[in-house]
Amino acid sequence: MGSSPMIPSQLARPEGQSRPCIAVLGGSFDPVHNGHVALAKYFVTLLAPDELRVIPAGNPWQKHGLEATPEQRVAMVERAFSQQSVPLVIDQQEIRRQTATYTIDTLQALRAELGPQASIVFLMGADQLQHLNSWQGWDRLFDYAHLGVASRPGFAMDESQVPAEVTREFTRRAATPEQIRQSAHGLTYLAKNLAVDISATEIRAALHNAKRPDTLVPAAVLDYIEQHHLYKN
Repeated sequence: MGSSPMIPSQLARPEGQSRPCIAVLGGSFDPVHNGHVALAKYFVTLLAPDELRVIPAGNPWQKHGLEATPEQRVAMVERAFSQQSVPLVIDQQEIRRQTATYTIDTLQALRAELGPQASIVFLMGADQLQHLNSWQGWDRLFDYAHLGVASRPGFAMDESQVPAEVTREFTRRAATPEQIRQSAHGLTYLAKNLAVDISATEIRAALHNAKRPDTLVPAAVLDYIEQHHLYKN
């Protein structure tokens, strides 16, 4: 576990694999929950990346009123992802920004840091895919990274659930894990069997009502929440 980004030459990778692969998971993590952990674990198993880069949001433009402080969210992320099988880097670049946080800016910064050869895979849930075309510069995300999406139960890649332009772009870029590992950016992968449907909003509501959502939140995170009296009315 750590918080200092590694440069590509420092990353150990499978024999014969010269291109470093970085799996990137961003989010508010208010609080981090088992859905986030399952999403990361799925793609770590699928891609065998050299590093899992977790990026807590600073001032996300589509969300308002984060309850936990940046320091508390970083501490919860450290506890949630401590058992990952690959090196963990908690990247605080979005927290350090004083302006609104856009994913396109973060991916541009990652590409500049990691270089043109690294395979960067940005992970998201299917709920984010459903409004991807509302993101700033969404169609330029592919210029900097691949997109790895985990679908929730009942999700389908069709126009009833995903905007047509997103479906079209995502489908034409669909690739295998091997193709993603062997290229720098521009491809997509949809995981159809990750049946984790958890809402941070519901978790906060439970905590506000003095309920203990211990099946939804990693035990170490829940302990931290209780020790620091977070999400209380």
